[in-house]
Amino acid sequence: MIKVGIIGGSGLDDPQILENPSEVNVSTVYGEPSSPLTLGKIGGCDVVLLARHGRKHQFSPTQVNNRANIQALKSQGVTHILATTACGSLREDIGRGHFVILDQFIDFTRFRENTFYTCFQNGAEHTPMAEPFDSDLRQKLYDSARELNVPVHMGGTVVTIEGPRFSTKAESRMFRLWGADIINMSTAPEAMLANEAKVPYAAVAMSTDYDCWKEDEAPVSWEEILKVFHENADRVKQILINTIPKISRG
Repeated sequence: MIKVGIIGGSGLDDPQILENPSEVNVSTVYGEPSSPLTLGKIGGCDVVLLARHGRKHQFSPTQVNNRANIQALKSQGVTHILATTACGSLREDIGRGHFVILDQFIDFTRFRENTFYTCFQNGAEHTPMAEPFDSDLRQKLYDSARELNVPVHMGGTVVTIEGPRFSTKAESRMFRLWGADIINMSTAPEAMLANEAKVPYAAVAMSTDYDCWKEDEAPVSWEEILKVFHENADRVKQILINTIPKISRG
């Protein structure tokens, strides 16, 4: 049976997108997930919603218990995971309010628990990560965005930094040289763990700013991120609502 997990980024975890929502508290061997899980349906498909940063956005990126989040979703029988995230653009053509269907990541975090295999007592585990985002889910997200006539980019590399601070100009220029297209503080550890858990995972990123590499733009600020975010949050939700029935149909 298909059951889709949604990991909602900042403000993208609205339980109102679910039909007949109910709540369940889940504990894991890795601790508590970021929030209680909200169960419901979208287009007849079972859905489990989790707020990445907590219901009150109380967890900084470093504090998010990604292992507990992925394990909690898996314990509920989730077969696919869709994630949403706000991001900064590192490319001129990825404008504010544009969406990127990610296909690669660069992990620049430093302090995250990012593997379930902390020891090899039961044998060595080295999870392939060449293609960390599921191609079928990516295509469905892209198709949904195109149907909604929103600006969307098929494919993009995200560099995930530790945060919570923003980049220096030198770092931002370096990430561009590395080939990164967008920057955020959440995706890489989450994608790694979903792959280890063998749950197909895809993410749609909303560009809210140009980080600080662009000399003719003011450096990124939280206030500017929130402004663009609020203008486009409903679009992200609609992409999810349109994508989930596609997943249930196979």
